[in-house]
Amino acid sequence: MNAVKVLAVTVLAGSVSIGLALFGERWVDRDEHAAGQRRDEALQGVLETLPDLQLRDIEGHRINSRRWAGKVVVLNFWATWCPPCVREMPLLDEWQRRHRDQGLRVVGIAIDRADEVARFLDDHPVGYSILLGDMESVDLARGLGNRTGGLPFTVVFDTFGRRAFSYLGELDARILESEVAPLLPEAG
Repeated sequence: MNAVKVLAVTVLAGSVSIGLALFGERWVDRDEHAAGQRRDEALQGVLETLPDLQLRDIEGHRINSRRWAGKVVVLNFWATWCPPCVREMPLLDEWQRRHRDQGLRVVGIAIDRADEVARFLDDHPVGYSILLGDMESVDLARGLGNRTGGLPFTVVFDTFGRRAFSYLGELDARILESEVAPLLPEAG
């Protein structure tokens, strides 16, 4: 009889433990999913506007996105090892030069190592700001609509800091003319 009691208690304790583990797993997963969903919903509202960025430029100076207030901002996430990123840089450079007086600010966020970016810019200088991205920058790009994490990824904000357009892939002049040019104040 003693062995039967031990066996019954062991089976009962094992059943209770398994039941709690299964129930607890579903309960924890549901809470984590709900918390993640609330966080994503909160980020979606924030990321509809130009985020408060603080990234370093190639010289190590901390740059804050507040300095672009009242400007049309083109944030371009890129990397030195990304051929379409490199191909679109002359176009972005030209647009920065041509539309700077109208309040256009092109800002490249390099998802790359600082030494690689510095070496690349020595060979391929551009007339727009290049900031050094980090893992938070990758998360930022995802929050701005780059769900796949692909490059290049470009987001355009209007003069009020509202997200006006985003594009995954290589930009061309037609896209900039149709999406960015209408946001710029008339020259003159």
